[in-house]
Amino acid sequence: MDQPLPQLDRLFDYRIPEDLRDAVTPGCRVKVRFGRRKIGGYVIAVKRASDFEGKLLWLSELVSPEPVLTDEVARLTRAVADRYAGTLADVLRLAVPERRKRVEDEEPGEALPVAAPTDTHWNRYIAGEAFLRALRDGKAPKTVWSALPGEDWPRRLAEAAATTAAGGRGAVLVVPDQADLDRLDAALTNVLGPDRHVTLSAQLGPTRRYRAFLRAARGTVRIVAGTRAVAFAPVEDLGLVAIWDDGDASHVERRAPYPHAREVLLTRAGLADSACLVAGHARTPQAQLLVDTKWAVSVTGSREAIRSAAPRIVPVGDESDMARDPSGGTARLPTVAWETAKAALDRDRPVLVQVPRRGYVPAVSCQRCRTRAVCPHCSGPLRLTGLRRAPVCGWCGKTSHDHRCRECGSAKVRARVIGAERTAEEMAGAFGGVEVVESTGENRLDQAPGGRVVVVATPGVEPPAPDGYGAVLLLDTWALLTRADLTASEEALRRWMNAMALARPDGTAVVVADGGLPVVQALLRWDPAWFAARELNERAELGFPPAMKMAALSGPNGTPEKLAADLPPELGAEPIGPIPIDEHTERLLLRVRRRDGAALAGALARANAARANAKAEPVRIQIDPREIG
Repeated sequence: MDQPLPQLDRLFDYRIPEDLRDAVTPGCRVKVRFGRRKIGGYVIAVKRASDFEGKLLWLSELVSPEPVLTDEVARLTRAVADRYAGTLADVLRLAVPERRKRVEDEEPGEALPVAAPTDTHWNRYIAGEAFLRALRDGKAPKTVWSALPGEDWPRRLAEAAATTAAGGRGAVLVVPDQADLDRLDAALTNVLGPDRHVTLSAQLGPTRRYRAFLRAARGTVRIVAGTRAVAFAPVEDLGLVAIWDDGDASHVERRAPYPHAREVLLTRAGLADSACLVAGHARTPQAQLLVDTKWAVSVTGSREAIRSAAPRIVPVGDESDMARDPSGGTARLPTVAWETAKAALDRDRPVLVQVPRRGYVPAVSCQRCRTRAVCPHCSGPLRLTGLRRAPVCGWCGKTSHDHRCRECGSAKVRARVIGAERTAEEMAGAFGGVEVVESTGENRLDQAPGGRVVVVATPGVEPPAPDGYGAVLLLDTWALLTRADLTASEEALRRWMNAMALARPDGTAVVVADGGLPVVQALLRWDPAWFAARELNERAELGFPPAMKMAALSGPNGTPEKLAADLPPELGAEPIGPIPIDEHTERLLLRVRRRDGAALAGALARANAARANAKAEPVRIQIDPREIG
């Protein structure tokens, strides 16, 4: 039922009226009376008798006879709700889109055959051909794939999906965002032919999305691609689930119970006994854990394949590098980086410059004493929006025309972080007569112009160039590496690899960072598996995820501690914190052994249900929170 209250998170039995018995089937939408209201719900099963001893109410209304909730997805949503200490109603809202009656009245199309691809490039990878062969034979291989630089990953996913569909089974493919989905959609059309797959994302709009959903639910298509919610797509005879770039934060649902698409797919692969592919240029510790526990096989390129595909990578950042630089180490763009970019431009090849932050100068400090500059009205961070402009508050938006440092009284400020807009100005000055374009979250380029151009981009929105970039420059790397977050190095490597993967094999990439850092070493050798294993071992020693299971409890001061106190002592849940979020709210972390993760989620769900039943203050529960700090 559409009833998210945790104390009511269970199935309810209703009697079916005689005139609806033939129309009511598992998976259809109905309305039932609950208390004084009529609420919507789904039929999970139709039985001859009920074991409920009380009086059964009649089912009020059949909303639609269309079976939109398959048995497989119903089991999946229940498992996901249990894993994340959530309610079934919350997960069902993620899994089944809003109904459009007009779409249901449309005639279903005809399912078109899918042929297995005859030419693939999986043979560039160790165990790559074996993976496709297993899909072709109807087996369920579990794989973690580290893609080579320059790899046409949408086509590789399309080849895997086509191989699965040619054997009569379905595939679900999940990507982080719409730009990636557009690339995958084009690759699927090219490999499969038209009208043999659908895509699902919020940008389709309610009507088109529901039409694509119904095509999958009715078995008209066997391959569905989309963003995170597509992990629940109703695909018939599921044979493959795949996720690209599982470290991307976009894979985490923003609504309760906040599931990660990777974990949803892993759960689904287990329930449906399907193949699973966790893929990306980089590799997360969570993916490496799948390999270390023998749940999945690692698919990587040979050293020879890496050498032929990867650009030449040059680190510039240690003391000796800076001492040799003609600028004396004070320039933001070291001479080596400038020369690399100029050489590429001279050959009419585009250059990609990655910077961590958008805007002009997103953070400033006092030029004299280096104290962070804050707004005199709300104490928010000040930033610059252009050359010779007064600082503006990033919180309240007020302009600080007469800014004075709170510590020393100086009116002069200096940049703490330089954004993409200011970087574009610097590039235009450094390379006179060269076109400079920006790609940021607000103004994302789908594809970079070819030829003599400099593209300044923030992480995650770097546009591919027609024939690859002649040079890739990674600037201000310290901004990623010094974040106060458990995943800082992991996230930095993922963003760098995704950018460098866009370079030509004969191009050059310059990373302005110390070459002795482990994360830079992994980049130089293009060895994400080594770094992921290293991160996993370090987290195991420190007792952090994914080696341990964690839950974050957020709520009014004192409330998370009270809920934690109600947990069974045999769980051995170790509290960390609480940490104040604001004046009235705090956050408490709970840590248990990995094998006790399911027990912790169940105990938290029951404790939260008991609090809700007693009308106590609510507590927000996040299992496996992305941010620990």
